[in-house]
Amino acid sequence: MKTRIHRRVFLRGLGGAVVAAPFLSSVAERQAKGQTAAKQKQFIAMFTHYGCITTKFFPAKSHGALTADDINATNLKELSPLTNKLLILRGVRGMNEWTSGNTGSGASAKGRGQANDPHLNVAASYFTLQPVTPSGTDPFSFDTAYKFNALPIGSSLDHVMAQQLSPQGTPLFMRVGNRSDGAQSGISYLKDASAAANAAAKAYPGLGQPSQVFSALTGLFGSGGTTPATYAALRGKKVTDCVKDDLASFERQDMSAEDKNKVAVWKSLLNDMTPIVTSNMCTMDLATKIGATSTNVNKSTSNITSMVTDTLDGADMYSVMAVLATICNYNPVIFLKYPPNYVYSGLKDINGAALNMDSHNLSHRLDNAGMSGTCYPNSLTSLQVIDRYYVQKFFRLINMLNSVTNADGSTLLDSTAATWFNEMSDGNAHNLNNLPIIQAGGLNGYFKTGWAVNVDTTNTGAANLSNGASESQCANNTGMVNGINQGTGTTSTIANGPINKYYLAIMNAMGVKGDANGYPAKGGTAPVTKFGYSDKTEDFAGGYGAKPDAGIHNPGEYTAIKAGA
Repeated sequence: MKTRIHRRVFLRGLGGAVVAAPFLSSVAERQAKGQTAAKQKQFIAMFTHYGCITTKFFPAKSHGALTADDINATNLKELSPLTNKLLILRGVRGMNEWTSGNTGSGASAKGRGQANDPHLNVAASYFTLQPVTPSGTDPFSFDTAYKFNALPIGSSLDHVMAQQLSPQGTPLFMRVGNRSDGAQSGISYLKDASAAANAAAKAYPGLGQPSQVFSALTGLFGSGGTTPATYAALRGKKVTDCVKDDLASFERQDMSAEDKNKVAVWKSLLNDMTPIVTSNMCTMDLATKIGATSTNVNKSTSNITSMVTDTLDGADMYSVMAVLATICNYNPVIFLKYPPNYVYSGLKDINGAALNMDSHNLSHRLDNAGMSGTCYPNSLTSLQVIDRYYVQKFFRLINMLNSVTNADGSTLLDSTAATWFNEMSDGNAHNLNNLPIIQAGGLNGYFKTGWAVNVDTTNTGAANLSNGASESQCANNTGMVNGINQGTGTTSTIANGPINKYYLAIMNAMGVKGDANGYPAKGGTAPVTKFGYSDKTEDFAGGYGAKPDAGIHNPGEYTAIKAGA
């Protein structure tokens, strides 16, 4: 019996650019010059809220080759088996930091960001690197227009990259736990290209259920898709074999000798590229190996709030979907966003009791989300339990990637950059300097791995950068906590390397192109050298246009994190 792969699977897996390849003369030229298709590359971002206990998070060594002992001395110790594949970026600052001094409007605005909200500022600007609108003038106001509902004025990194790299022009964005986001916690935004410069972008919800992703990946198990039996029958076939009837019909058309040659070149190139189905990638066997089974997916879907178990839990299933998408080359831009205000009741505190306080309140060391008050018992140790939980989630993600072997003997992790981003540094101080950023994988040798790299603007390369002061308050479960004075953060004069330059490195490594001015642009031909409204957080104070000289003051990516540097 003849079996045919679903047309939707074919189109999704290859993308419009490949389908159009017969009509692009550059394809024939590339084949004539003996060039081969580029090796698969992937960027996976994992995002968590409320920072960490920085004093227990960062290795003591802020610059230099890492050893397992460096990692084992911290709450990152579960990552130590993959030490040689880690890049710990130190001395980085995010943009649009809230402080008590964020006051005023226009050119008279002061502070290290906008006077909106400690979390809205950060989350909305984290990947957009754009101010939010409307802009507040009083950092302690509860005016809902800007306290809870302001939106950034630009697209976020996931969309900027996906517009150039992804088959549908959109990222694979997953909300772990299926929790909806508001302006205080949303990180993914898409700006209409025709909108005014100061107009707000729209929030992008992405997908919330592993089953949605499982079905969307290739259509194998969804309604109207190919059955597992058909999929198994097609394993090992070339892409052109899967659509040979359509190809035969196309080739019967009246075309010139030149066009016939282009079609032949296209077929050869197409089969050299990562196909939809191969004998060792994107197979049912490999999907089962990483836990991507209908049983696991249905189980996680029926009990989506079970974020904590001893084995693959509800949260891990989103990572499984990310790895399956990577294996099948479904989308090169994948984001996993963990929920805000979450009660991790499956975790145990220092006394063995269930953690029954929401993660936001705990980050303030309180039983509420206020800026000051009496220390909540065991808040510091409980926060470290959550930190270690996120470490476990990140390890399971990158370990799965590392368990899959590419055709050249490298692992899927080697051809990927999987990066764990924290919303802020210390959750009580709400500071954005000294951000915790951990990358795993060198993205086909673009990045240095097995290193901590300090890119601080004033202490570049220093091996003893401060780890902050997260334990300076509530250390003995007594006393008062004060988030307004930012005493648990990192001194604002250090660890200020702009995160913009790291995003540039990711974009250039992935093949994103820029316009003549260096900003990412679809159809661009130049390297990307600029991204965002500004690379100085002070330029965000007062909002869009408040600082007449706002802009990218130091273009280019971080060269110190590149392999060989």
